[in-house]
Amino acid sequence: MPTNKNKTQVTASPERRRELLATAAEVFAAHGYNATTVRKIADEAGLLAGSLYYHFDSKESMLDEILSTFLDELWEGYDAVLAAGLGPRETIEALVTESFREIDRHRAAVAIYQKESKHLAALPRFQYLADSQQKFEKAWLGTLERGVASHAFRADLDIRLTYRFVRDTVWVAASWYRPGGGHSPEEIARQYLSMVLDGIAVRT
Repeated sequence: MPTNKNKTQVTASPERRRELLATAAEVFAAHGYNATTVRKIADEAGLLAGSLYYHFDSKESMLDEILSTFLDELWEGYDAVLAAGLGPRETIEALVTESFREIDRHRAAVAIYQKESKHLAALPRFQYLADSQQKFEKAWLGTLERGVASHAFRADLDIRLTYRFVRDTVWVAASWYRPGGGHSPEEIARQYLSMVLDGIAVRT
């Protein structure tokens, strides 16, 4: 396999770089990080394997940029929600909606994150994945605790179980969601929130 030794990297146009990373993200999501080779990514991008090294020094660099871009954007949205001074229910609604918007924008990155983050976080380069997960958990648990304390949510709510349920229910959507489908991210979020917050049984 080619290496980046004696290679001179060139800067691709921003658009071309996004195209290459989008292709790599789809390959990583479909095949897994370990099973994905630079050659496989290059084949999907219509390049020779060696040519890809002129844009990225390794598949690890590509994955790093894919995940860090997704998480930076996710936290830009989450931080805005958390700073808005909303009530607990409104905060949950806004976080879920923002999550589906991120799935719409970065579906493949979300799928990679779901499958790979646990073992990647053990690598020094990907320590930020563990940091992000801790921050994510703190935001959700804190909002749920605030909701119980203010009587917006049931007093008998198991906070951690509820967090895991909502987290997994939302992010697993990356496995089936396709941008441009019959429902917008906001509409899917509304339906999910209706089921999570109000249930599915007819109220009498």
